[in-house]
Amino acid sequence: RCYSRRRRADVLLAATPTVSSAQDTKLDFKDVLIRPKRSTLRSRKEVRMERSITFKHSGRTLTCVPVVVANMDTVGTFEMAKALCEHGCLVAIHKHYPVEAWRAFVAEAPAAARHVAVSMGTSPADAAKVDAILSSCPEVTTICIDVANGYAECFVDRVRETRAKWPTHTIMAGNVVTNEMTEELILNGADIVKVGIGPGSVCTTRKQTGVGYPQVSAVIECADAAHGLGGHIVSDGGITCPGDAAKAFGAGADFIMMGGLFSGTDESAGDEIVKPDGSRVKLFYGMSSSVAMTKHAGGVAEYRSSEGKAVEVPAKGPVKGVILDLLGGIRSSCTYVGAASLRELPKRTTFIRVTQQLNTVFGSHDLSKKQ
Repeated sequence: RCYSRRRRADVLLAATPTVSSAQDTKLDFKDVLIRPKRSTLRSRKEVRMERSITFKHSGRTLTCVPVVVANMDTVGTFEMAKALCEHGCLVAIHKHYPVEAWRAFVAEAPAAARHVAVSMGTSPADAAKVDAILSSCPEVTTICIDVANGYAECFVDRVRETRAKWPTHTIMAGNVVTNEMTEELILNGADIVKVGIGPGSVCTTRKQTGVGYPQVSAVIECADAAHGLGGHIVSDGGITCPGDAAKAFGAGADFIMMGGLFSGTDESAGDEIVKPDGSRVKLFYGMSSSVAMTKHAGGVAEYRSSEGKAVEVPAKGPVKGVILDLLGGIRSSCTYVGAASLRELPKRTTFIRVTQQLNTVFGSHDLSKKQ
């Protein structure tokens, strides 16, 4: 059985609820902009997007563009991995592919296999499946242990057990939003901590539970905790545009993870649906939605509620256009603050609080971009 940590629970039950002061207001992407600074860069093409990161526990060094597609069954696909490895990016593959499909993928695309993570939850069945995949696919060296609530004791136990089982594999684990749990996961074997509760475009956790943490503040605080121990973090969720991605990196994220940004692409799962007006859409849904739970677990159990939603997103065509737009925006952010590489961006970032992000006089529709 899975229990939250009793000592902390006892303290919380005995304490009076507290509210952060106005001076300690937590910030989201919509609350800040990046202040421009003097730059010696002449062109966006001078900005180095690749990073070489050596991990605390696995000891491995990964050279990549630190953009990760989320392990959702609509976007965390083998097709997505084959396309994005050409740009040096990563994909956390969803956990519902059978072992045989993994073998076929690695045989067909060994280069892409080095840019993916195999995903699992906390169940013994998930652990056994990952063991089988890693044993038969040695090219895959990254594990993503993913749960909605990274504060459960059984989750920390699973991270520790997986580290003991696979000591030289890189482990990404989450999700959490506070410094103390970031530290605990790193101390128990995680190389990369997934940061984010509730910011995703098809996540309804904040609505259903009232639990969450504004993403910019979560990234700043968790990055500080992780880096102090030699660990790393990935900002997971809430990124709606290249500007948000730049803010996440500027706040200290070593990696960024997105699902919705890559939805609707040719490489995402599912068929295109032609609407009566001739427009084309694809289905995108959260992994705690009733759609996902019906597909993978036979429905929503009576003791829980759906914490995700399903939406139709416009068909976007090949993912190449999406990733080029994303990376181009981040490069431009770097030139505005004088960061010659993505690694320098946090050192060059100063956030200013704002009351408005954009001029919306003509709405958000952009005829120059395929909708």
